[in-house]
Amino acid sequence: MENFTDILNSRKSVKGFDPEFKISKEEMNEILEKAATAPSSVNMQPWRVAVVESDEAKAKLRPLVQFNTNQNDTSSAMLVIFGDLQCYENAEYIYDSAVEKGMMPQEVRDQILPLAKNGYKSLTREQMSDIVKIDSSLMAMQLMLIAKQHGYDTNPIGGFEANQIGEVLGYPLERYVPVMIIAIGKQAKAPRDSFRMPNEKFVEFQ
Repeated sequence: MENFTDILNSRKSVKGFDPEFKISKEEMNEILEKAATAPSSVNMQPWRVAVVESDEAKAKLRPLVQFNTNQNDTSSAMLVIFGDLQCYENAEYIYDSAVEKGMMPQEVRDQILPLAKNGYKSLTREQMSDIVKIDSSLMAMQLMLIAKQHGYDTNPIGGFEANQIGEVLGYPLERYVPVMIIAIGKQAKAPRDSFRMPNEKFVEFQ
């Protein structure tokens, strides 16, 4: 599927997948690499993704997604997205790589990097949490559209035990904020259409 309008209109939340189908590691990496081109505040790219695909890992996740166990049991993978509250630790790597690849002049790097890094360090946990959740959600939406382009379906999940998922998957909650889970795979049956409100219900021109 290549036409963007077709991709946009055909993306639905699928609750049941073909349990026999598995997305290869190579293609999953391709999907995630494309998703990671999403925008983020000062390009800090705070998203971290745990690809839960093995039977053992899914068994650990299952008790934490009580109302979404069918997605866990049948999907190719459950993509658990965290926001890294210390994403600024990668600032030098990101900005130096941009300079090395000719994407940013050295003087721009030298001007922006300390402002961005020190600015992030000065924020409260709540402020950082808001930023990384917004940025990671932008990546997540892009991921779902890219998955559809590849011929796969997804289901974004917010109902899970957020206070336990970090420990189970090895992401300490002191640093990593759970954002959402995206189930991904081949749909078992076509999902229903859903109603969308017209613009006049949510748009105001001023």
